[in-house]
Amino acid sequence: MAFLAAGAHGYTLQEILDALGGESRDDLAAFASAVAERALADTSRSGGPAVAFACGAWHDAAWTLCPEFRDAATAAYKADARAVDFSHEPERAVNEINGCVESATNKRIDSILDPSSVNTSTNLVVTSAIYFKGKWDAPFGRSHTMVDKFYRLDGSTTDVPFMRSSRSQLIGVRKGYKVLKLPYRSPAPPPLLLPPPPPRRRKGGSSQQSEAGDEISNASDDDELPKYSMCIFLPDERDGLAAVVEQMASGPGFWHYRLPTMRVPVGDFRLPKFKLSISSSMKHVLRDDMGINSVFSDVDADLSDMAKRNDGGDEPGTPLHVGDVRHKAVLEVNEEGTMAMAATGSYLLCGANVVMDQPETVDFVADHPFLFFVIEEMSRAIVFVGRVLDPLISGL
Repeated sequence: MAFLAAGAHGYTLQEILDALGGESRDDLAAFASAVAERALADTSRSGGPAVAFACGAWHDAAWTLCPEFRDAATAAYKADARAVDFSHEPERAVNEINGCVESATNKRIDSILDPSSVNTSTNLVVTSAIYFKGKWDAPFGRSHTMVDKFYRLDGSTTDVPFMRSSRSQLIGVRKGYKVLKLPYRSPAPPPLLLPPPPPRRRKGGSSQQSEAGDEISNASDDDELPKYSMCIFLPDERDGLAAVVEQMASGPGFWHYRLPTMRVPVGDFRLPKFKLSISSSMKHVLRDDMGINSVFSDVDADLSDMAKRNDGGDEPGTPLHVGDVRHKAVLEVNEEGTMAMAATGSYLLCGANVVMDQPETVDFVADHPFLFFVIEEMSRAIVFVGRVLDPLISGL
């Protein structure tokens, strides 16, 4: 939705800013740019997670993008902005959009739209896609994985494979829940080329130049590298998921004080393997839960800073509006790490920590529904978010 803010105006813009916690379009654009450059940077060549990201604005050929929006699309959101022929060839337009999503996610997500998603009256489609594949900094041993009971919200059980570990873990004990942070393998810092040392004098006054080009590890750059982790919020009670979600909705400050910073010895540690997939409309979430309404209205939407009709209909309130927001995500967690893909994703803030009393040994048994987040810690961006209600059912 931050992308839409770049072209929104008036009350439509204010609704988006209020929902995302931004002071202005520039505020959101600056954060999006930082996320794109750090949290969505591919570090696979240096040993870190593989990340691929693409964002696009697809407008009908009867419309022309405003220069300011086009600049924001390319500069802040690293997005493509191009025309397609919704009016006469909507199916071809869908195929082109899906092709870009497929390419951006290394063919893991082959589509985000189906032919029924657009029609000849469609004016604009905004999409984003991300692919993430990371290995744990400390992988789980496959030989330790064992099948055990997982308790669903309705009280029924199912047998699922649980990863186990006896290593100390980053776990925070909070009121009503625990938080586990599992770091992903970080990229190696780039080598630093040392300048040549001063020449050494030989007897007789001539100088000797030592060999230049020695490389050392640039440890000072460690803090500048992306650092990804998966964070799991596990309710104390088997039916406590709703209470944890309610706490999270209490305000943006919730994130700043909940992530663990210290490793603790573990007693019983069990985390289920899971693979989740979802494809659904996010329209009701954005309207009912986040209060973003006018952008979907063909009467009240004001996207006049995004595109103008070629016939000159450029007054505020021009009937350019969002018909739907489609979201598709796939995520798999196993002993080696996480593979995740999402289209039309969003981001939130998380970060700072609080020191709380910890028991000497902590049990972390995720045998009932929990929430999870994949975060990039340096930019404090949430890349993926979801919940596990049943590890064997593909649904977020």
